[in-house]
Amino acid sequence: MKKFLLLFLLVLMNSSYSEELNHTIFISDNETLELPLPLPYKRIEVTEEELKAFIANTKKKQAVIIFGANWCPDCRILAGTLKLPSVEKFMQRNYSILHIDLGKYDINMALLEILGIPKQEGVPRVVIFDNKGKPINLDTNDRWRTARDSKQQEIFNYFQKYALN
Repeated sequence: MKKFLLLFLLVLMNSSYSEELNHTIFISDNETLELPLPLPYKRIEVTEEELKAFIANTKKKQAVIIFGANWCPDCRILAGTLKLPSVEKFMQRNYSILHIDLGKYDINMALLEILGIPKQEGVPRVVIFDNKGKPINLDTNDRWRTARDSKQQEIFNYFQKYALN
């Protein structure tokens, strides 16, 4: 009986994993980061009202806010990954993205607190919202502070995981 139960659990776990793989979009081998990497951050102050308006006005897409700075290699690697053709197509279909510049931690820092993110160094910070404007990844918003140590597919999988459509 124990062997049967163990076999059943293994089959169940494997089917769940293969189902997840069936829905995963893979980056093709010929898609590589373009150099120079993007500089997505403009030194613009964003008000709380502008932040809330962006989140509320994303229509049928989920809002994504990426806090970062152009001096940060991890921010630029993340931005470059989001520009890969298959990733960009997916992102445009599912998300509205706003890059918010934190400068050298001297601009827009209050917005982190508004979203419930503790002030600590390390960017980028990615906040993904559900269709009701609630953050759904606060526990992993700092995941890409080490984007340089990750494969582009890992980054893409992260965004696929949180897509609600």
